[in-house]
Parts: sequence; structure tokens; C-alpha cells
Amino acid sequence: MTEIVPAEGIFALLWVIIALPAAGAAILLFAGRRTNSWGPILGVLTVVASAVISVVMLLAMMDRPAKERTVVQNVYDWVFVGSFQASFALQLDQLSIVFVLLITIVGALIHIYSLGYMSHDPDRRKFFGYLNLFVAAMLVLVLANNYLLLYVGWEGVGLASYLLIGFWQHKPSAAAAAKKAFVINRVGDVGLSLAIMLIFVTFGSITFQDVFGQASDASEGTLTAIGLLLLLAAAGKSAQFPLQAWLLDAMEGPTPVSALIHAATMVTAGVYLIARSNAIYDAAAWAATAVVVVGLITIFMGAIIASAKDDIKKSLAGSTMSQIGYMVFAAGLGPIGYVYAIFHLLTHGVFKAGLFLGAGSVMHGMNDNVNMRRYGALRGVMGVTFVTFMAGYLAIIGIPPFAGFWSKDEIIHAAFERNSIIGAAAILAAGVTGFYMTRMIAMTFFGKKRWKDDAHPHESPSVMTIPLVLLALGSVFLGMALLFWGDIKDWLKPVVGYESVPTPLPTSFYIAVTLIVVIIGAIIGWVMYARRDVPIEAPTGNALTRAARQDLYGDAVNDVLVVQPTYRAAQMITTFDNKAVDGFVNWTGTFVGDLARRLRRSQSGFARSYALSMVGGALIVAIALVLVVLS
Repeated sequence: MTEIVPAEGIFALLWVIIALPAAGAAILLFAGRRTNSWGPILGVLTVVASAVISVVMLLAMMDRPAKERTVVQNVYDWVFVGSFQASFALQLDQLSIVFVLLITIVGALIHIYSLGYMSHDPDRRKFFGYLNLFVAAMLVLVLANNYLLLYVGWEGVGLASYLLIGFWQHKPSAAAAAKKAFVINRVGDVGLSLAIMLIFVTFGSITFQDVFGQASDASEGTLTAIGLLLLLAAAGKSAQFPLQAWLLDAMEGPTPVSALIHAATMVTAGVYLIARSNAIYDAAAWAATAVVVVGLITIFMGAIIASAKDDIKKSLAGSTMSQIGYMVFAAGLGPIGYVYAIFHLLTHGVFKAGLFLGAGSVMHGMNDNVNMRRYGALRGVMGVTFVTFMAGYLAIIGIPPFAGFWSKDEIIHAAFERNSIIGAAAILAAGVTGFYMTRMIAMTFFGKKRWKDDAHPHESPSVMTIPLVLLALGSVFLGMALLFWGDIKDWLKPVVGYESVPTPLPTSFYIAVTLIVVIIGAIIGWVMYARRDVPIEAPTGNALTRAARQDLYGDAVNDVLVVQPTYRAAQMITTFDNKAVDGFVNWTGTFVGDLARRLRRSQSGFARSYALSMVGGALIVAIALVLVVLS
């Protein structure tokens, strides 16, 4: 049984991990232009400092017995209205510490990379302020010890994402992408807010410890409703079906934003929410099944979209949808999958951040051109970018001993433990991953050069390549480190649980089949895009290719099911307002105006007219009195 211990020693600085980037954001955003010269450095140092404190806390946590690793720090009493109470309290345990390390370490590398990438942007101070704000909000989300504080971080992440996606708001496409992301995420946020209300009504508390301790006593119907509402929230934040449409357009933001938000951190928030709420899903089989279905659908949607995009960042965005789908899919498998969902989340956060930053390095050398059909043969002029990108490539397709092999294969194995059909589907998706990623490296680094004469590709400065090298090292060694040295299963088991059931065939069989399928997909991609000339103008393609280029018509579906009905409803309301509400008000005004105009005619301004009116009035009163007396 896990015990909750107060924050003492190094753990007393738990609040500082959040306060440092939050203070950096406040200084950069409110101190004005006077911070332009040193503001970006401040933004980097605050996140680096949080990362150092986080590492020290990890080492201190490892020295404690497993049951004493959950630390709670009550910063202050926040809300207390009647029976509803919520504290601004932080909880550090085996689950939250891995997220804190991912957010701060990868976030620090992305901050450093941004020093070079954004060096010529006149608003770079503001950019680093938004990055700091995002890191602080994400840390609140994963360190909260109750659902209400988690919601605060959840909304803060949404705000920072909106600001960063639309950072270049002078571009109409960037402004539209930011609004799209904001609106779609609000749909998911409705699910989270309703879930929190239902949790309080059901359990009388919103603190994780209280809720999870009583989960087994609640009805399955109530838990299913809570689980589905939490899944809706996760789908919005993690770009899962049916709320996935915002992620591809979000690539309008600067590339470091794509690496930080749309690869390593924000899109994993939904996975964290499901894993943190494991006690609810363990007792709600239908909700867990829905999680599996949503994850599996998104795996294939993202992979198909990534296979057809010529924009290198949008292809990586489709890949992110697919890989997050793997995590959600694993989380829906229950105690046999939570650990592997988090395991893949960590490895993916590193190698996908490296891939996004590698794409940014390519863009930096190609005058911000994102069209892979205008690349080709870049390995000869961008050696460091090529080598580090290849490390991420081998990791994501799951070639041993790279990081993705260990985490993704564990998900596939767990899927076969639950059901052979979904396990086979996960293997097939791995083959599609091999195809689209090989397509990407072939179009970018191999074949003939296809860039225009005015392009002069070159390697990025060291401030950008050093983070690439560090992330590439993580792409190689992180999986082995977490599985063998860190023993990720035993580390997370006290928080999310873990169990394993035997499969009909040995693990080596599934590994071999997965590798064969991946290699077949990679060979197909290599033959199509490296052994043949790549046309500069994209061919029309078949129906599936055309659909993938249109994001599988996600926007069209949203337009038919949501936008147009909402627009028509707004028109009806406007018509009712104009003709009924405004019509009545306008008629009332017209009536009073007409009456006033008629009455105004009696006010002539002549004293004799007023005297005559007084005499006439007096005669009428006198006649009335006579009639009363006579009667």
C-alpha cells in the first residue's frame, strides 16, 4: 500500500519547479522590451534549473522504499465552499516524476535550440515567455494532486498552445490554426469539466487519493460515464479521433513549438489523464474498450495521413497522431498496458522531439521550405542533421536497439495478451510507420537534389545541432535504459498497476513478425521514393492518397456535422432576434414615438390655447359634478 508522506528535504522545493518557469514567463511578458537582450537566456535558465531540481528529486526518490515515494506538498488552501474543498497541492510520485523529467529536460533542450532558430525574430522575447508559460502550465497539470488543479494546468496548456501556434499571427493561416486548436480543445475541456463535477457528486471529493480509494464502491454505469468524459478530454488534448483535426494545422507555429507541444508534452496530456485515472478505467470495462477503439482508429488515421503529406512537419504531425494513438491504445488495455503506454510516451517524447527539431534544421538550411519534393540529397550538406534524424527514424520504426523498438514492441506484445486481432492490427500499423518514415528520409536526404537554384542548404549552428545530438543519443539508449536499468515496469507499478498474462506464442515470435512487417514497409517506401525519381509536383494519386492529403476529410466531416448546423442555428437565432425580439422592441419605440408626436401638437406655446384648455377642463369637471349630484 502506497503511503503519502509530506514534502521534506529536497522535496520541499517541489513548488519551485513550477515557480521558476512561471516567474520567467511573468518577467518576459510583463517587463517589456527592456528584457529583449537577456530575456531568451532567462527563459532557458529557468527551465534548466527546474530540470536540475527534478533530477535531484528523482535520485532522492530512488533512495526511498517504493511505498514511501508519493510526496504531497500543500502549498495553500485554495477553494473551500461548503462541502467542496480543493487545495493547491502538488503530488510527486513515480508517474508524475517521469513526466516532470520529460517536460523539463526535453523542454530545456528545445529552449536552447530556439536560441538559434528564433535568433532573428523581433519578438523572440515574447516567444520564450510563451514557452515558459507552457512549461509551467504543463508542470501544474502533471503535479496536481486533485482534478480541479489538474484542470487549471490543462487550461493553461491550452492557452499557451493557442499563443504559440498563432505566434506568427501576421500569417492568416497561423491565426486560423490557433483558433482551430483552441476551439476543438474546448470541446474536450467540456468533457473534463463535466467529469470533475460527476466525480465530486459521486465521491464527495476531487483528490486523487480519495477518488481512487472509493472507485470500487461506485456503480459501473457512473464510472463508465466518468471514463467516457475523461476520454473526450483526452481526445481533444492528444489529438485523437474524433478531435484530431487541429494537430495538422498547428504546424503553422514555429518548429520548436511543434517539438515541445505537439511531440513531447501537450499531446501526451491525454495519455497522462487516462493513466492517472487507472482505478476508474479498471472498474469500467466499456470505457476502457472505448479507449482501445479510439486509439486504434487514430493509429491508422495518423499513419495514412503521414504517408501522403509532402510537408515535412505535417507528415511528422500525422506520425504524432499515430504514435499517441499507440499510447492511448495501450492505456485502454488496462493493467497490462498502462506501463507500456507511459514507456512509449517517454521514448516517443525524445525521438519525436529530435525528428521535429531535425525538420526545423532542414527548414533552416532550405529557406523555410517545408516541401519534401523540393529537398533530396541533403545528407551531403547537412551531415549532423542527417545522422541525428536517422537515429530518430530508426527509433520510431522500431529497429533494435533503438528506443522505439523496446517500447512499441511491448505495446504490441501487450495487445496480443489481450486479443490477437488488435495485436495484428498494431503490427500492421507498425509496417505503415516503416513506410511513411522511409518515404520521409528518402525524399529529404537521398536521391537527386530537387531544390531551386536560389536555395543554399547548409548545416545549422551548434546551438541547434547540440540539442539534436543529445536527443539522438536518447533515441538510441533511452529505451534500454528505462527497461533494463530503470526497470520501468517496477517503477510505475505502485501507481498504475501492472500484470502480465501468457500469450499463445513466445515473445520472440511477435518481435520477429513485427520486424519483418516493418522492414517490408520500409522497403516499399525506399523503392518508391529513393530508387525512383521523385516528381517535384505531386501526382494525383489514388482515392486514398487524395483523401489522406485532405486529412481524411476530417475538416469536411466537422463542417457537415458541426460547423454548418451551428451556422444554421445561429442564422435562425439571428432571424428570431431581428424579427421577433428586435421587432417587438422597435414596434414599442415606434408606438411611443407616434403617440408623442400627436401629444406634441397640443403644446402650441400660446397662452390663450392653454387658458382655453383650462376653461374647457373646468367645464367638464363642473358638468360631471352636476350629473353626480342630480343622480
